[in-house]
Amino acid sequence: MENKLIVGSEEWCSLPEIGLPMIKARVDSGAKTSALHAFNIRTFMRSGDQWVSFEIHPIQRDDRTVVRCEARVVDRRTIKSSSGETESRFVIKTTIQFYNGSWDIELTLTNRDSMGYRMLLGREAMAGRMLVDPSLSFCLGEHSVTEIRRIYGVEEHAPRNLKIAVLASNPDLYSNRRLMEAGEARGHEMVFLNIKQCYMKLDADTPEVHYRGGTIINDLDAVIPRIRPSVTFYGCALTRHFESLGVYVQNRSEAISGSRDKLFSLQLLQKSGLDIPTTGFANSPNDTQDLINMVGGAPLIVKLLEGTQGRGVVLAETDKAAESVINAIKSLRANLLVQEFVKEADGKDLRLFVIDGKVVTSMMRTAAPGEFRANIHQGGSASLVKITAAERRLAVKAAKTLGLEVAGVDIIRSKKGPLLLEVNSSPGLEGIEAATGKDVAGAMILAIEKHIGKKRR
Repeated sequence: MENKLIVGSEEWCSLPEIGLPMIKARVDSGAKTSALHAFNIRTFMRSGDQWVSFEIHPIQRDDRTVVRCEARVVDRRTIKSSSGETESRFVIKTTIQFYNGSWDIELTLTNRDSMGYRMLLGREAMAGRMLVDPSLSFCLGEHSVTEIRRIYGVEEHAPRNLKIAVLASNPDLYSNRRLMEAGEARGHEMVFLNIKQCYMKLDADTPEVHYRGGTIINDLDAVIPRIRPSVTFYGCALTRHFESLGVYVQNRSEAISGSRDKLFSLQLLQKSGLDIPTTGFANSPNDTQDLINMVGGAPLIVKLLEGTQGRGVVLAETDKAAESVINAIKSLRANLLVQEFVKEADGKDLRLFVIDGKVVTSMMRTAAPGEFRANIHQGGSASLVKITAAERRLAVKAAKTLGLEVAGVDIIRSKKGPLLLEVNSSPGLEGIEAATGKDVAGAMILAIEKHIGKKRR
């Protein structure tokens, strides 16, 4: 008993072997396993052993300071969180150090961005060495925020508080919530604006945007448009009005409207010399057979120009079936594209997330059993993928061609090389953040900070 450390509910410790000189841990005897915040987790081999590299925000409520760590993997376990969810995690072993003692512990790696502490110290790491008094804190020494920031070499900057609006339709949608959370985590004032509850005053002297009840919106630094297809016209009109007021808009109105027109966007991409699947478009039903021949015959894909998230996409396996589908859609006066079917893609495609001219992360989407098209909205799955330099260049150039600062670029792998399927101006965050562990919402907020910083200089 006399040799055991008395600790409180939170303590400072260090993990020197993986390059963390100081980190605040939540002491939780109710948790069996210790956990460390980690994102951008990657495995690799070293001297015949599996290792893992990962990044961590070591300072609480600071996602600008990043440390890259490496450690040998000792296990992979399924862990049940306090919320009841299970997750497969890599396990590493490293030395934990306090001012008067050190020993080896095991840590599971998981994204703890939504948690208050970057590290959780469980009872396995404390067994035989510590006694916990939950009424106390920092029994082993206290450190100020300034001291911790100095340890990590973080320069003190004047706060970059901005007022940023998410212009969308549903505040409870994962992507919108994450953007609000990411902006607030970086110290900004975040506002959700429902597109349908905004209206505009057009006037040469005092143009304005009003919100429900007559509130004038005149103090925004930036707007993140997240416009669903059903409100593209009005959402783009609002976005354009904010642009006229001098507000920084992350994706401009003409870029959004251009990307929503599948035919127009493919024509722009083709004009820039980007590889796309062979595609046909016609108005008259008299041209249906030639349209089918144009893309190499069946099997082929028929797409509604207005379709989204995999809806309005049909695989026609024979020429007769293709002719029936095309003529049926044309009889409804709906516009469609006919596109070659790339069999070797095997129901898989890539989603590359481009922000400010860089691919920040990417995933592979695999179709659900019995489906021909990769779509996580319709039962498909997603996983982290390593992309080629050609795929990266294709995605960056596609986003630039359409004038999008934020874009989800969809690519398939074919015998001819990567082919560009389409470019999404309001790409969802849930699937790609879950598959890759990347803080995409935070990267979008960081891009806004950089643009506004350049503008102010």
